[in-house]
Amino acid sequence: MKFSRRSMFKVSAAGLATLAAPQILVRAAQAQVPMSATMPAAFKRFTLGEFEVTVLSDGHRIVPGPQKIFGTNQSEEDVAALLESNYLPVDQMQFTFAPTLVNTGTDLVLFDTGNGEGGREGGVGQTMANLKASGYTPEQVTVVVLTHLHGDHINGLMEGDAPAFPNARYVTGQVEYDFWSSEDRIGTGAENGHKGVVSKVVPLADKMSFIGDGDTVVSGITGMAAFGHTPGHMIYGLESGGRKLMLTADTANHFVLSLQRPEWEVVFDTDKAAAAATRKAVFDMIATDRLAFVGYHMPFPSVGFVEAAGEGYRFIPETYQFDL
Repeated sequence: MKFSRRSMFKVSAAGLATLAAPQILVRAAQAQVPMSATMPAAFKRFTLGEFEVTVLSDGHRIVPGPQKIFGTNQSEEDVAALLESNYLPVDQMQFTFAPTLVNTGTDLVLFDTGNGEGGREGGVGQTMANLKASGYTPEQVTVVVLTHLHGDHINGLMEGDAPAFPNARYVTGQVEYDFWSSEDRIGTGAENGHKGVVSKVVPLADKMSFIGDGDTVVSGITGMAAFGHTPGHMIYGLESGGRKLMLTADTANHFVLSLQRPEWEVVFDTDKAAAAATRKAVFDMIATDRLAFVGYHMPFPSVGFVEAAGEGYRFIPETYQFDL
């Protein structure tokens, strides 16, 4: 037998016509079943040497106009062409958010806190629910590391007026904190970010350690300066039992638009040239050393690898590499 798209759809149409009448009678005899909008708990857990790593979904958000966010120094046609070539829609995109929980055996370290309670009506702010679903409680978190101080990373620090992780100490970059907490931001484009930091981060400053490039958070977790996305943006290297993992935070904000074209400008980047240089340096290292990484905005569960390809890198989602 020879099949073509035309013959296949002819067969489908004929089958539907044959089945239509009986199905109408069956539907009439059955009660309608409403669609369920309930989403399952979303977390990904694996081991890294002696560490247990749990990537938590904070949810996702649909936003219009990818060309207004990525490749702002390119033509809209070129951005659309790259999306289409990767089987992605050109008129809207999905943002995912992935805080990461690391159990070292001594500490339970949470990297970033998601969008918080203010985002829940919009489908995000799910870090707390998924942390609990993963088998932990917020009271068990001993260290909260803030890779940088954008709202989608710090808004989960508080529940109501109380700290969401009451027994934790906090870690962030000194350069990052100094920039966003400064009153010099008032009257500038960074004023709203400053207000968020004053509201969510500054009240916790007495429990906060401020670190720089190469400093240690706890044994096996090291900070690395990756400036550009924000003035003090940092990434973190994990190493245990001879295995390594990078937490790249917002170094790349999209698995195609930022990785395949690392030099394209991104509207969220404070220093666009520095951010592009950092993207290339970080992902050159990850590709060359064949390291696994967790990207905060990579498609959930946000874990994967990259290889050099064309002008940038190809994202390779993790499958079972950590299970064997």
